[in-house]
Formats: sequence, C-alpha cells, structure tokens
Amino acid sequence: MNTHPSGIQAHFKLSHPGFSLDVALDLPGRGTTALFGPSGSGKTSCLRVIAGLARSDADHRSLIQVNGAVWQNDDAQVWVPVHQRALGYVFQDAKLFPHLSVAQNISFGMARIAEKDRRVSLDQAVTLLGLGALMDRAPDTLSGGERQRVAIARALATSPSLLLMDEPLAALDVRRKAEILPYLETLNTELNIPILYVSHAIDEVARLADHLVLLEAGRVVATGPTRELLVRLDLPLAHGDTAGAVITATVQSHHPDDHLTTVQFEGGALLVPQQATAVGHTLRIRVQARDVSLTLARQSGSSILNILPATVTALSTDSPGQTMVSLDVGGTPLLARITQRSAMVLGLKPGLALFAQIKGAAILG
Repeated sequence: MNTHPSGIQAHFKLSHPGFSLDVALDLPGRGTTALFGPSGSGKTSCLRVIAGLARSDADHRSLIQVNGAVWQNDDAQVWVPVHQRALGYVFQDAKLFPHLSVAQNISFGMARIAEKDRRVSLDQAVTLLGLGALMDRAPDTLSGGERQRVAIARALATSPSLLLMDEPLAALDVRRKAEILPYLETLNTELNIPILYVSHAIDEVARLADHLVLLEAGRVVATGPTRELLVRLDLPLAHGDTAGAVITATVQSHHPDDHLTTVQFEGGALLVPQQATAVGHTLRIRVQARDVSLTLARQSGSSILNILPATVTALSTDSPGQTMVSLDVGGTPLLARITQRSAMVLGLKPGLALFAQIKGAAILG
C-alpha cells in the first residue's frame, strides 16, 4: 500500500453485526472535508477509526496517515494510541467540564501540549471563537452555541494536526446555528489545520466544506470538490427540494438603503440579501435549484433582478413531472428545477443557450 507525504489517507474496514464500513479515502491535507450521508451510513464510525477510538479489522492492512504522520499502518505494524495522535475532537454535545470556567476548560486542552509544540495560542483560540467576554463564565451559564464555541476552542488549544467535528451543530436551533457558522468559516480560512466535518445537513456542508465525501451504507458513493458533487445529476444530492449549487463570489458593493449586496463571480454579478462580509472579500452563496427559472430571451419588467446567460449541460428526471437542468454560467455550475412540460416547451437540450433567472431574496449567504 502506497503512502503519501501530504494529505489524509484513511483506508480501512470495520465490521459490526449487520453493518460493515469499507472505505479508502485520499483527502486534501488542508481545508474542510465533509462526510455526508444519511443516518447509519458510517460517518461517525469513520471519525472514530481515524481517531483511534475504534480499531479497524485486523486482516485489512489499514492505513491512517495525516500529512505524513502515520497513525496506523498494518503493513509496518504501526499503531499510535488515541492519546498520542495529534487531533482535536468536537462532539455534538460540548462535553465541557461543569466545575471549570471557560478559561479553565480551554487551558485544560492546552496543558496536554508541551509549550514548544504549541501551534495555536490561547489568545488565538479565544479570538477565533469570540470568547473574550466569556472567560470567567461557568458552562451552565452559556447558551448552546457558546458552549460549542468553547468546546472548539478547547480542541484547538491542543494544537491538533487534524480537527474532527461530529455534527457539532445538530443539537442547536436555527438561531444558534446561525450564530456559530461564521466562526466555523473563520477556522477554515485562518488556520492551516485540516477539518473532517460530519453532518447530515446539506446547508452546513455547502457553506463550510471545500471537499465532500458522500457515504451510504458504509461505502463511499462519491468524493471530490463540494461545488462539483452538489450538481452531479448522477448523485442524489442534485435531486429533490434541497438541491442547489454553491457559488464562490467576491463582495463588490453594499446597498444599505435596499439591504442588498452586489457580489461578482466568473458568471457575472448577483444582487443578494445584505451580507456582513467586507468589500473585496470572498463568500460562498448557495442557490437552490427551485429558485432558478429559465427563459430563452432576456426578460424585462420582472421582479427578478438576477438574469445571467447560461448554457444547458445536462437534463435529468428529478421526480414525476419534474426535470433537473444542469447549467454552466461562465464556468460556474448551477441547477434549475422546472416542470417536464416547461422543459419540453423551451426545447431544452445540452448546448442550448438561454438565461437563468435567480431570485435574489432566496439566495443563502
């Protein structure tokens, strides 16, 4: 079995009565990779094997390697116990120590690491997670979102070479999720620490993940850049009411009077609901297929302000009476979900040039 000096290699098999996990993952050594799939697909089991909390089958010649650091290599009889693996683990439940303050919880993680090996300082962890005003607080006085931010800071304080996050937002309501998501985005841009992020929420994956692993029944269905997998018509992610595309855009200007922001991407400019991101900075926006309509000629006198030239690349039956249309907008993939009758009336076929109309109010920042 070949090894690689960089990236994350996780090749293993794990058998349980009635379920087996058999994966061979070769993932980027930086950025956020999401493990996505339905309940029981093996997402959490993958994290547990990578962390060393579960031992893979002895006869499989398993390999776990993170940017050159070998944590398991059955061919070479290498097994690094969990407490010696340079990793941070964030669970769905924050699991804070109730008798310690926020500062003491974070320092507890830091105490595991010799000062010379620390790559993340206490101040850096506190700043990244916005915890400065909470340091003297007790865990039982914090909101769910605040507790999770403390749990993430504690994991970062161990200066991990890999951060594992197992559905960290699943127990939070919509408001608390919205509170913590910007901090997770900051981790991805500010730290050179790869993150494996388990989720069954496609909105989280679209917003946070650079790379995506789609799991089903313990097997890898597909793996690749998130932007590409979300729009592949041969995968379930590109079908149904939640299907959509991710666009990486640069903030061009803000319009406070209208509560709108103009963003620019390779396919053109879009007006989106007002964003907090500064001019010149990039952000990800998600455009759901149900919010994209198609027209053969550019329309005027419409409430839809975002009208972009596009080319049909593929079509697929989405559900009875519905067609999913894959589009290319200046090199950026987009999806539109329309009726089969509309597809027939428009004469849609690969290569056809038309216009995509995107509801600005529906775009998710």
